[in-house]
Amino acid sequence: MKENPPTRSAWCRLLVFTGSEDTIAMIAHVFQGTLVIKIKYRKMSESEIPPNAAAEEVEDEEEQADEGDVGDSQAIESQLMKNPGMLAALQDRLNSIVGTPSGYIQSLPKEVKRRIKALKKLQNEVINVEAEFYKEVNALELKYAPKYSQLFDKRKDILNAKVEPTDEECDWPSDEEEDDEKDEEAKLAADVKEKATVDETKEAGGDVEEKKEEVKGIPSFWLTIFKNVDMLSEMVQEHDEPILTHLQDIQVVIHESSPVGFTLEFHFEPNEFFTETVLTKRYEMRYEPDPEEPFSYEGPEIIKCTGCTINWNKGKNVTVKQIKKKQKHKGRGLTRTVTKQVQADSFFNFFNPPEAPEGSESEVDEETEALLGADFEIGHFIRERVVPRAVLFFTGEAIENDDYDDEENDEGDDEDYDEENDPDFNPQAGSKPDECKQQ
Repeated sequence: MKENPPTRSAWCRLLVFTGSEDTIAMIAHVFQGTLVIKIKYRKMSESEIPPNAAAEEVEDEEEQADEGDVGDSQAIESQLMKNPGMLAALQDRLNSIVGTPSGYIQSLPKEVKRRIKALKKLQNEVINVEAEFYKEVNALELKYAPKYSQLFDKRKDILNAKVEPTDEECDWPSDEEEDDEKDEEAKLAADVKEKATVDETKEAGGDVEEKKEEVKGIPSFWLTIFKNVDMLSEMVQEHDEPILTHLQDIQVVIHESSPVGFTLEFHFEPNEFFTETVLTKRYEMRYEPDPEEPFSYEGPEIIKCTGCTINWNKGKNVTVKQIKKKQKHKGRGLTRTVTKQVQADSFFNFFNPPEAPEGSESEVDEETEALLGADFEIGHFIRERVVPRAVLFFTGEAIENDDYDDEENDEGDDEDYDEENDPDFNPQAGSKPDECKQQ
């Protein structure tokens, strides 16, 4: 028989004890993706109330109500859900439930558990097949790498003004063609006006200002990409930008022999900041599942990265900075100023990653683990996204497409629904069963 909750006629106040199950039992479960909370009431006698318990009194303005009035029950529940102590207790209870085994597997018969072991062994074989698949993918990448390289070399030549693309190579539709035509007309008009001014100046016997230098290639191509991508823009500091204007190309080299992985090569033109023209970042990968945790396998993972040494020219090292500290002698009381060199924020710290200690993951402290995790993510992103689609990140189209996909998914959840035109709509079938309603 269903028990009705107490009303104001049964008792004039309700005491809520945080963490006590004697006064109020909070039951939470998930029904069809919705968190359902049930609250059961029980009247406590004064002798049951713990003397040292921290209680909060919940007042109700109505003094009389029918004992079976469901509306009164909902009003009390609404008040309780606004109570900070009640919400805190509910949150603590839910947190304790998350990740806790239900006990169902442990309660199964021995012969069922035996079959589960057989399924796990099959699952391990599935994972091994998956690892073989990714190895084949790596072999395919090696096979097609020369074809990619030919195209990326052409891209590099255009970026660095080694070649000028032909009209046929530039024949690509654009949404901005009308704007381009207007710009071209404006440029022609400006050229005509400039020529007329030069002619007038010559006739007047004045000096003619030298023509502006023609822009070659695509200036600051990679720097613009780094500033467009949030993940990379956070790394680039203001003092890094003059150096990155000398970056001419980024190449991905896939390792053919063990240890497998890839290397990112950053090609710079000769510059005043450091002596190298190529900076490298090497990543080692593991294609096999971890023997200790095979079921955590989600494909190839980066397990190690190695940077390179940068030989900075004097006074050009942007990865360090000088700070001054005052030190006071304990005995004499004299004060002196000491200059120390500390690490500064810079994109070029990317080439000096923290070393991952050999052995189990427990030997890695949380800060180092977080830095390595971020480094692996950046290296993977540059390899898989930035290098293959560089021009789209330069124009912002790759970023706009990512944003559009997210918005499209969000809009799909809020799509208007017309139940009258739905042949499968059944209003009775959609109603909640009695046992699912709040009590």
